[in-house]
Amino acid sequence: MQLKRVVVTGLGAVTPIGNTVDAYWNGLVSGQSGAAPITIFDASQFRCKFACEVKGFDPLDYLDKKDARKMDRFAHFAMAACDQAINDAGWDLEKMDRYRIGVVWGCGIGGIHAFEEEVGNYYVNGQIPRFNPFFIPKMILDIAPGHISIKHGLMGPNYATVSACASSTHSVIDAFNLIRLGKADAMVTGGSEGAISPSGIGGFTAMRAMSERNDDPTTASRPFDLDRDGFVLGEGGAAIILEEYEHAKARGAKIYAEMVGGGMTADAYHITAPHPDGNGAMRAMKETLLDAGLQPEDVDYINVHGTSTPLGDTAELKAIADVFGESAYKLNISSTKSMTGHLLGAAGGVEALASILAVANDVVPPTINHFTDDPAIDPKLNLTFHTAQKRTIRAALSNTFGFGGKNASVIFKKYVG
Repeated sequence: MQLKRVVVTGLGAVTPIGNTVDAYWNGLVSGQSGAAPITIFDASQFRCKFACEVKGFDPLDYLDKKDARKMDRFAHFAMAACDQAINDAGWDLEKMDRYRIGVVWGCGIGGIHAFEEEVGNYYVNGQIPRFNPFFIPKMILDIAPGHISIKHGLMGPNYATVSACASSTHSVIDAFNLIRLGKADAMVTGGSEGAISPSGIGGFTAMRAMSERNDDPTTASRPFDLDRDGFVLGEGGAAIILEEYEHAKARGAKIYAEMVGGGMTADAYHITAPHPDGNGAMRAMKETLLDAGLQPEDVDYINVHGTSTPLGDTAELKAIADVFGESAYKLNISSTKSMTGHLLGAAGGVEALASILAVANDVVPPTINHFTDDPAIDPKLNLTFHTAQKRTIRAALSNTFGFGGKNASVIFKKYVG
């Protein structure tokens, strides 16, 4: 069968460096760090006392008070980002076939704040079973696409993808496939996460996965730096409107970029550590290029997973070297997690959005916080340290990798009508 073309027609963002797409992009291009001491709860007794929180966000800008009380923080971010993206796409839903528009949303953890509150109350109050009737709907992570569909009357495919830090990349790939297979005209996709909480910080700290650079949070996320000591936890969400090309063209939509491929693999190696040779990551990128019908030399930018962990950063660069060969030295590579922190299940959404904007604007956002070269990293690679770089970006690839060995990559190219 003839696969349909898929284009990007709307974007929305709530991030640690800006609560709109423009603010997020400006923060990326200017090299702004979103890291600061934690304010959501008292972290004074924790080994890690900082994170990349969303700042100045009010869910009541997007929801009435009654509805907002029925949702956890991650769902607030989802609703805000999707409202922005739908408005940006210029959808007039009264004139559209809403049976042909769906939502696929990514999240890795879900309503951790609701879980902590309700279970905490149970034990504090003498184990009396008085639970909020919205406890379960607030907690389950697949409720976000449900709320989005209810608010906007979208009656096409509706579900959540859960694959740790690859969750929202998987959601974007699924939405892409639904459209190009003709099962939907348009999809709302992306992901959100709100896991900056005592158990979120405590759990990742216990794993020794996070930076503990409490004396200087803004420089704690250091992808590819010799002294990197773990990721910085972030929160937020990003929404992407994917639309079948003819459908978008018929309504005169503006088009940011064209999505042309996605790849998904498993390491089958370890519950938390990446394959040391980047085998799964390498195969995901190869699958993405094959799916897109592109060669390695056609890609100009890779937004890497780049979490600032000792093992993960070098394994990913090995995978890039395997896939791109000599073309790797002509690429720009950067980790926007150096600015946003690691948004877990939302990482793929915010980083796909960064890749789309890079293609649309011909600007590569930087990797900030580089101080000391790592001798294990090839110095000839252009890791876009310190400042954004202007260049023509014909195609951008975005990688995300999750606990359990999940790997997912997507690719967007410059739109040509």
